[in-house]
Amino acid sequence: MRPFPTLIALAAAAAFGGFAATGLNALLEQPAQAAPAPAHAPALVPAIGSLPAAVNGQPLPSLAPMLQKVMPAVVSVNTKQVVRVRNPFANDPFFRRMFPNIPQERINESLGSGVIIDAVNGYVLTNHHVIENADDVSVTLADGRTLKAEFLGSDADTDVALIRIRADNLTAVPLADSGALNVGDFVVAIGNPFGLSQTVTSGIVSAVGRSGIRGLGLQNFIQTDASINPGNSGGALVNLQGQLVGINTASLNPQGSMAGNIGLGLAIPTNLARDVVDQLLKNNGVVIRGTLGLESQTLTADLAKGLGISETRGALITRIYPGSGAAAAGLKAGDVVVAANGQRIDSAEALHNYEGLQPVGNAIALDLRRDGKPLTLRAALKAQPGPVAGASLDPRLTGASFAELPEALRSAGLSGVLVKDVARGSRAAQNRLQPDDVVLGATTGEFTDLAGFQASFARKPAQLVLQIMRGNARGNLLVQ
Repeated sequence: MRPFPTLIALAAAAAFGGFAATGLNALLEQPAQAAPAPAHAPALVPAIGSLPAAVNGQPLPSLAPMLQKVMPAVVSVNTKQVVRVRNPFANDPFFRRMFPNIPQERINESLGSGVIIDAVNGYVLTNHHVIENADDVSVTLADGRTLKAEFLGSDADTDVALIRIRADNLTAVPLADSGALNVGDFVVAIGNPFGLSQTVTSGIVSAVGRSGIRGLGLQNFIQTDASINPGNSGGALVNLQGQLVGINTASLNPQGSMAGNIGLGLAIPTNLARDVVDQLLKNNGVVIRGTLGLESQTLTADLAKGLGISETRGALITRIYPGSGAAAAGLKAGDVVVAANGQRIDSAEALHNYEGLQPVGNAIALDLRRDGKPLTLRAALKAQPGPVAGASLDPRLTGASFAELPEALRSAGLSGVLVKDVARGSRAAQNRLQPDDVVLGATTGEFTDLAGFQASFARKPAQLVLQIMRGNARGNLLVQ
């Protein structure tokens, strides 16, 4: 029990507290009598928890009106691929009796994005890697309709594919001139990242003409910090006018694309995509590329010094093929290409990349250094050779066909030719050649592409040995 003086003190404190509270309430209920503020004191404004609808009578800027027009043109692309299951016991009668219901096939499904570019014809633009090897492709529209898609053609080297759907009330997005795009322009990416349909991210263009990225084929990318994640592939990159400036294709992340976006997204410019679409429609679903008909290597400081050239960049021409556009233009081995149509060329890879993006028949103005002096020549692009039959090169290769190396492998640092097909029971098959083998070298001589491979067989060697890369393994193959 507390002492009596303590109880008196507590009672007094409680009573005083009540009087103080009553007085404070009365004070608050009276009209405010603010003391005059000093002349220099800033006016106090109430805190606002959300943005106002307008400032000074003007509505705040919003992307919503533009997106309402564009988003119906962005679709979800669903693919299915039937894959044969490898079962080492599939032919064992006992195993088949014991486990009769084990599936011999499985279905792989994937999801990407696409953009309707022609509402009348139902043309949908997407990435080649989205529909590659698919047995069935369907498109889901923004309004929920799902439609079967028809494959019209694709180009692996630029990662562009064209499919068609047949439906009424389609919405297409207009194509902009991507050549007018500048670093710092605002852009919006629309797609289906991680299966989340109709997702919008925004950012700026952080680079144009981006190239030199390993494993991505012919390159002239728009780089953006608008988030591009798995599933965005094939989706739209639009400007603030709602015009298509690019097709989202990849994101760069040292930990892999599935790790997410770090602000380095890549899109295919619409000008390039438009050229590829025109060829796909004109050439029954294939793209015919042009070539100057030359081989080159990157200029080094030692080579530049030996050639009397002050610049240590460019593509040093090492070989000119007879009958090529380069030969007709008067180019020579030892010339150094430093620019093409005004675009800076720093390496052999940059020249090859630029060459591969130009249509057949185009004339390219090449800025050269010959004997240390500047020179400009114009060379026309001729069509690259199609698959070459091995029998036309050497009887020992009968049954095999050879093609240009895919640009994704070239950008990964490889050079040579691809074994496209090998007929069963043929001499090439007996020599253990397989489809998708990469021929890196041969005893016939040096080469970097299909034209060089053909030219190397001008003199057939007594012993033919091919240096082969199969998967990640390399070795030599004696062809008899």
